[in-house]
Amino acid sequence: MKPILQRYTAYHLWANKEIGKALTKLTPEQVTTHLGGSFEHMRALVWHVWDSESIWYQRLQLQEKPLRPSERFTGSFAEGCAAWLRQSALLAEWVAAATPARINHIVAFTRKKNEHYKMAVADIIMHTCNHSTFHRGQLVFMLRQLGITKIPSTDFSTFSQKK
Repeated sequence: MKPILQRYTAYHLWANKEIGKALTKLTPEQVTTHLGGSFEHMRALVWHVWDSESIWYQRLQLQEKPLRPSERFTGSFAEGCAAWLRQSALLAEWVAAATPARINHIVAFTRKKNEHYKMAVADIIMHTCNHSTFHRGQLVFMLRQLGITKIPSTDFSTFSQKK
């Protein structure tokens, strides 16, 4: 299982970096343009993905009360994107260093106030990567709505050809 998770987190990091290249070229006005959909604007969506990746990573660290990094963040959009990419790198590094026992561990966590869950580490990693893939698709759609035509491919097949 570990080799699959390592490949998937490597792809996840690569794809986030690719979309990040397009995102960091946006103007402040483009970042906050209301485009409709699930998120108010591009920044809100990127912050959501960053927060989600961070929360799942914190759960892998067995933190009882994960924090959303965007809530205390005061930097620019480009700095926020860089922090998101650092978070994606941390996940890949965590998987690379994980022992088989750690990969097979079950994590117990609480969501909201009293909703208790248990989830396998491998499933947390897969969920985190899949969640970001879903939202990268939304980011591509939003970029197109802004008139951006040069958008990198983040397909797994593209990643596979480069590796």
